[in-house]
Amino acid sequence: MDRATFPTVDKCTSNGREKHMVVADMDGTLLRGRSSFPYFALIAFEVGGILRLLFLLLVTPLVGLLYYFISESAGIQVLIFATFAGVRVSEIESVARAVLPKFYSSDLHPESWRVLSACKKRCILTANPRIMVEPFLKDFLGFDTVLGTEIATYKGKATGFVCLPGVLVGKKKADALKKAFGDVQPEIGLGDRHTDIPFMELCKEGYMVPAEPEVEAVTNDKLPKPIIFHDGRLVLKPTPLMALLTLLWLPVGFFLACLRISAGALLPMPLVYYAFWALGVRVTVKGTPPPPPKKSTGQSGVLFICSHRTLLDPIFLSTALGRPIPAVTYSVSRLSEFISPIKTVRLSRDRARDAAMIKKLLEEGDLAICPEGTTCREPFLLRFSALFAELTDELVPVAMVNRMSMFHGTTARGWKGMDPFYFFMNPSPAYEVTFLNKLPAELTCGSGKSSHDVANYIQRVIAASLSYEYTGFTRKDKYRALAGNDGTVVEKPLLQPNKVMGC
Repeated sequence: MDRATFPTVDKCTSNGREKHMVVADMDGTLLRGRSSFPYFALIAFEVGGILRLLFLLLVTPLVGLLYYFISESAGIQVLIFATFAGVRVSEIESVARAVLPKFYSSDLHPESWRVLSACKKRCILTANPRIMVEPFLKDFLGFDTVLGTEIATYKGKATGFVCLPGVLVGKKKADALKKAFGDVQPEIGLGDRHTDIPFMELCKEGYMVPAEPEVEAVTNDKLPKPIIFHDGRLVLKPTPLMALLTLLWLPVGFFLACLRISAGALLPMPLVYYAFWALGVRVTVKGTPPPPPKKSTGQSGVLFICSHRTLLDPIFLSTALGRPIPAVTYSVSRLSEFISPIKTVRLSRDRARDAAMIKKLLEEGDLAICPEGTTCREPFLLRFSALFAELTDELVPVAMVNRMSMFHGTTARGWKGMDPFYFFMNPSPAYEVTFLNKLPAELTCGSGKSSHDVANYIQRVIAASLSYEYTGFTRKDKYRALAGNDGTVVEKPLLQPNKVMGC
């Protein structure tokens, strides 16, 4: 039987499938893209950096030769070896959980998902390593069974080889399906190429997903579970061409990042805005920022409560104001301390000591905090922000937005000391700083409002400005989901003023 014998997936009805089981291939079937290279490239870059991605790119011609002219299985085996050899299994699992879901979810085939979502039981049969695809399929799409290639390991590391029966291609997919379900015959089988025919013949109905015409991907609002947390350095899906361009840009981008960081660290703050523009960094200021405090009149400083985007938030706040604004944080890397142009004070877990220190800082001038909860993708860090609300009524919310075209300037899994470099390695990174209205006196603690009410009000104001939605997740939820920790950088003793990059 050839692929022409099977009708196309658009002929498959999704009505009355509530009790049915569907089995589908992944690349080219569940996903619109027929190549798995971008997802292997994401893992290669995240676990092995530039050199691993370069190695993968160099073997790509061999992969293509094997895949299209000799053996589909052999081509995939080379991809697996180049990506996984010597990598800790825990690191692969971390990338599969934190990085890949966002890219997978943006490429779902609408016709395939229409059929899959209508069935009660869903199974994937894929040549991709199971460890690579299972977190997305089970956690976000609700698949019951994931049958994929099993990678070989030794002492917690991938060897680069695969376990028997080898790469799941052709008849091996059919064998895996029979082993998993025995005599139970799935109602629907979905595939996109001739090597999917063996398992499709085991199903009561079989449908092919054509490569043409191109279709729009499934939108996020139609997914059973939204992807809220995402990690990873790369902004765009690394196709072979994009991966090549990224590698060629990296030396130029790193040199440019060093220039931009040097300009921010060495020049007087009033000149940093213009230096950034000259070096391709765009800073847009909206709203009316408050004037600097006048010590001669006894005026206390203003507390700027900013939404958190990257470690650079306080730097761009200072750039927008034209004067350095000290920032407060719980933890920061040593490299960020070394290159920072502003002063940052670390909080301890002692509320009384923190309160005394913050009060003294506000008496000396303006102060900034950038708690991650103010992005409103997670609850407000009440202990963090409510503490400040108790100490001053001079509160100014600030909405931060940044734009990056190649690299994300923040990470939960990787070394945060490289965050500023990755942000500034973008060809033309941008920050938009919007100063919102200062809180009216009747909405502050001075008028009898509780500190938690004030903090939550600030959250809602920033959320409305950024069009963000509230979720029930905390900062710790984010770091535990993406990095397996609570997001704290254990460093030197706390409560000591330092020169750092941000909060």
